[in-house]
Amino acid sequence: MDLNEVMAINMRRLRHDQNLTQEELAARADVSMRYLGSIERARVSASVTVLGRLADALNVDPCELIKQPKPKT
Repeated sequence: MDLNEVMAINMRRLRHDQNLTQEELAARADVSMRYLGSIERARVSASVTVLGRLADALNVDPCELIKQPKPKT
């Protein structure tokens, strides 16, 4: 799995865990909804700056966004 997919999965999970819409997260991170949606679909790579802003908006360490998900057992 490439890092775009990993980030998409983690970001979507964290956003859902916090009951945030894409619109709310985009506003918190100061990115467009279209760009956020593209990141969540793994269609674009987020810059390190945007990765940091998304992590801040989700109140997590940036590493949480790019950490490989644990396989389900």
